[in-house]
Amino acid sequence: MNEPQIQIYEFDEFRVDAAKRLLTKGDGEQIPLTPKVFDTLLYLIRHGGKVIEKDELMREIWTDSVVEENNLNQNISILRRVFGEKPGEQRFIVTIAGHGYRFVPEVRPILNLGFGIADVKPEEMISENETEKTDNQITNGEGRKTENKSSIQNPKSKIQNREWLAAFAVLSIFALGASGFYLWRGNEKSVDAPIKTVAVLPFKPLVVENRNEALEFGIADTLITKLSGGEEIVVRSLSAVRRYNSLEQDSLTAGRELGVESILDGTIQNWGDRIRISVKLLRTSDGKQLWAGQFDEKFTDIFVVQDSISEKVAAALKIRLGNRAKKHSTENIEAYQLYMKGRYLIAKGTPPDLRASIPYFQQAIEIEPNYAPAYTGLAQANGVLGISGDVPASEAIPKSKAAAQRAIEIDDTLAEAHVATCMGLFWYDWEWRAADNHCRRALELDPNSADSHQAYAQVLSNTGRHAEALAEVKRARELNPLDLAINALEGQYLLHAGLPDEALAQLQKTSELEPNFWLPHLFAASAYIEKGMFREAIAESRKEYELSGRNDIPFGTYALAKLGRRDEARAALQELIKLSATKYVPPYNIALLYNALEMRDNALEWLEKGYERRDPKMTFLKVEPKWNNLRNEPRFVDLMRRMKFE
Repeated sequence: MNEPQIQIYEFDEFRVDAAKRLLTKGDGEQIPLTPKVFDTLLYLIRHGGKVIEKDELMREIWTDSVVEENNLNQNISILRRVFGEKPGEQRFIVTIAGHGYRFVPEVRPILNLGFGIADVKPEEMISENETEKTDNQITNGEGRKTENKSSIQNPKSKIQNREWLAAFAVLSIFALGASGFYLWRGNEKSVDAPIKTVAVLPFKPLVVENRNEALEFGIADTLITKLSGGEEIVVRSLSAVRRYNSLEQDSLTAGRELGVESILDGTIQNWGDRIRISVKLLRTSDGKQLWAGQFDEKFTDIFVVQDSISEKVAAALKIRLGNRAKKHSTENIEAYQLYMKGRYLIAKGTPPDLRASIPYFQQAIEIEPNYAPAYTGLAQANGVLGISGDVPASEAIPKSKAAAQRAIEIDDTLAEAHVATCMGLFWYDWEWRAADNHCRRALELDPNSADSHQAYAQVLSNTGRHAEALAEVKRARELNPLDLAINALEGQYLLHAGLPDEALAQLQKTSELEPNFWLPHLFAASAYIEKGMFREAIAESRKEYELSGRNDIPFGTYALAKLGRRDEARAALQELIKLSATKYVPPYNIALLYNALEMRDNALEWLEKGYERRDPKMTFLKVEPKWNNLRNEPRFVDLMRRMKFE
C-alpha cells in the first residue's frame, strides 16, 4: 500500500495544508501567501524547533536562482505580520543573531488517510530531509487554476507502527458513521439573520514595503459605491472608514466603533503585473466569517475582481445590487489609477491635499474624456476649497460647477455629482430652490448617503427650515455616527435654530469623539456669544486657533468687543484687514467684526463686498443671530432681497 503523507500541520490557531498550499486561521479564514512565502513557512514548520541557517533557507527556497538575503528577510517579515506578532515579540519565529531562524510553536502534524485525519506524534514521523519539486496550483477567486512552478510537494512520511494504523482505520470508520465525513467545503457561509449595515475598510498591504495607499483606499471606495445605492443595506462612506487604515487595526473593533453589523476587510499584494486580493466578510457581533474569497489576477482585470467581490458580498448578505454596481465608468486602467490617487487625497481633506488631488482628476479626464467620477472628484475638490475660503470662491466654485455639470451630462445617476451641483448653486449662486432640487435628487439616487443628507441639512438650515434641517442632519449622523464634521455641524444647526444649550451639548459630544478636531470649538465660541458668556467664547476661540492655525475666523475677536475690550478687538480687526491684502479673507468675517464694534456703516460696506465677491459665508445672513441688530436697516433689507432671502 502507499505510505500516508503528512499534508496538514497545526500550530497555535493556524493550520497549513501543504497539498492545497493553504494557510488558514481559526474557523477556516484563508490567509493568502505568495508561493515563496508559503515555501518559507513550510520549511520552517517541517524543521520546527531547529535553528535554520539563512543560507540553508535561501538555498532550499530559491533553488533555481541566486537572491539577496533581503528577499528572505522580507518573507520572514510577512509571516510575522500574518501571525500577528508585534515588533520584537518573536512568538512564532525567533531570529538567531548571526545564524538564522527558529520556528517556535509546537507543530501538530495531521495524517490524512483519505477517509479521515489523525494527529501524528513526532516520534511516529520519519525525518523529512528529502523534498521533491512539483507543479502546484493556486485557486483564484473565480475557481480557476493558475500554475506555479516554484512550490514544494510534501515528502512521504512513514508510520513506524503498522498495528496502530489498522486500529486507527477501525476507529475512523466508526467516527465517520457517527459524525459524517470531514469535507472541505470552502469559506462561503450563510447569514443567520438579515444584516442591514456594513462597512468596507481600506484594504491592507501584505507587503508593507510595496504599500500603495491610493490603491487600498480606491478598491474600498469602489466597493462602497457598488454596494450602496439601495435601501436594503446601509454602507458606511469612505470618509467614515478612512481612519481605519492602520496595519494593526482590528477589523471587528472598527466595525463595532462604526456601529455596523458586518465588516468587509481585505489585503492586497502586487507583484509584476499581477494583483492578489483576499477578502473576508465578518459579522461584527461574534466575528463569524460570512464569506471569504481570494482573487489572483492580472492588474488589468481589477474591474472584474471588484465586480465579483461585490456580487459575492451581496449574495452573502442576501441583498440586490443596484444599477450602479453593474456599470464601469471607465475601462481604462491608467485613468482609474489616477482617479484613485485623487480620491485618496480628497479623503484626507486638508487644503494642500485637495489642491494636490486636482491634477490627478484632470489627467484622468485627459485620458478618458467621458469619465464621470473624475469630473465629480474635480467638482468636489474645487468646491471645498472655495466654500472654506482657502481659495477665492469666484476662482474655485465656477470650476466646481462646470465639472459637476459635465459629470451629470455623462451620467445623471451619480448622486455625488448632484450634491456637488447643489453646493455650487447654494454657496455661490444663491439659487435656493435649484439647490434644493439637486440635493433631493441625490437622496433619491442614494437614500443612505450620509453626505447627501448632510448637504441637504445645510441648505435647509441656512434658509431657515430648521425642523427639516435637524431631521436631515440626525439621519446623516445615524448613517455615519463617527463623522466629525456631521456631528459638529449638527451643533451649528441647533444654534441657528435658537437652541444654544442643545448646540453646546452636541459640540461637547463631538469633542469627546476627537479632542483635536477644531470645528466644534469654532461653533462653541459662537454659541457662548449668544449666551452672553464671552470669556468662555474667547477660550473656545483660542482652542480652535491652536488646533486649526486659522487666523481669519472672528468669533474670539467678536467676544472681545462684546466684553468691552474694544481696543484689543480693533487691533485684531486691523490685522485681519491687513491680512486680506495678501491672503483671501472672507469679507463676511470682517463685516461681522465691524458689527460687533457697532460700526454699522463699515459692516454694511463689507457685506456689499461680500455680495460682489460671491462670498459663500453670505449664505448665513438669514439665520446668524449676530445680524439681528441690522434686520430693520433698509440697506440690509435690500441686500437680503437681492440674495433672494426675502
